[in-house]
Amino acid sequence: MLKVENLVKKYGRATALSGISFHVNKGEVIGFLGPNGAGKSTTMNIITGYISSNVGNVYIDGTEILENPELAKKKIGYLPEQPPLYMEMTVLEYLNFVYELRGCDLPRKAHLEDVCKVVKISDVRDRVIRNLSKGYKQRVGIASALIGNPPLIILDEPTIGLDPKQIIEVRNLIRALGQSHTVILSTHILSEAQAVCDRMIIIDHGKIIADGKTEEINQFIKDNRRYKVFVSGAQSDVLPVLKKVSGVIACEPLAERDGDAVAYAIEAQKGIDIRKPMFHALAEKGYPIMGLEALGASLEDIFISLIDREDA
Repeated sequence: MLKVENLVKKYGRATALSGISFHVNKGEVIGFLGPNGAGKSTTMNIITGYISSNVGNVYIDGTEILENPELAKKKIGYLPEQPPLYMEMTVLEYLNFVYELRGCDLPRKAHLEDVCKVVKISDVRDRVIRNLSKGYKQRVGIASALIGNPPLIILDEPTIGLDPKQIIEVRNLIRALGQSHTVILSTHILSEAQAVCDRMIIIDHGKIIADGKTEEINQFIKDNRRYKVFVSGAQSDVLPVLKKVSGVIACEPLAERDGDAVAYAIEAQKGIDIRKPMFHALAEKGYPIMGLEALGASLEDIFISLIDREDA
């Protein structure tokens, strides 16, 4: 569905992309991850034909984006980070506008009804966009990307600024879209990609540093053993006990408290489960565990580890 070959993009002396290549198969839901400034937005802008690369090619279902931009763009539905909505229009007026703008030839009324039903905005289709919640505005943006039924959907940070309930709703919508479309989700939030994506591509400083199925990335995350534990007892007494637990390589108190229990951040050696020895060591000294949470690895931790691996 999407083939990216050796993309290079320079802005003056600054290099935004350094020859990245990847492909996306039909029906895949891909997470395109990276920190701010990694090159995500530049890549998305090149894929959608908004800007050109200095070197390289982008093929959308076999069509090169610059050789035949009109045909290629008809195969793409794009939701930028800030959806380009016309706030004074009603939802239906806006979708009709996008329908005409895209030169869509599907039966208008039935198609727009289907799109509204898919993104669950049928109940607000006659309301002015300005008066909608952030979550509904995001849904309208996604609806506009679906007009014309393009096979490739690209979503750039679709849950930024949403509340937890809205985030869950948008994630469910992305999963549903993945059943009938190829989806690329550009994000810097690891949990976002974990929740909905089949595969993750991680980019940093204009280079792809990881490309694998979500479960493979998750296995990498599991190898980074970090915990937050609440222990009842004086910090000066509990901290030495935690540091002496076999397999613990780092331990430090946090500012969080739960009654007389202090929170500690603990990092374990790779491949060692410290939970049982930690429980026994604390129980022996009479310090009860009031709570335990597996933190795993942050996206930043993964970037650092992957970059170190690349350097090695």
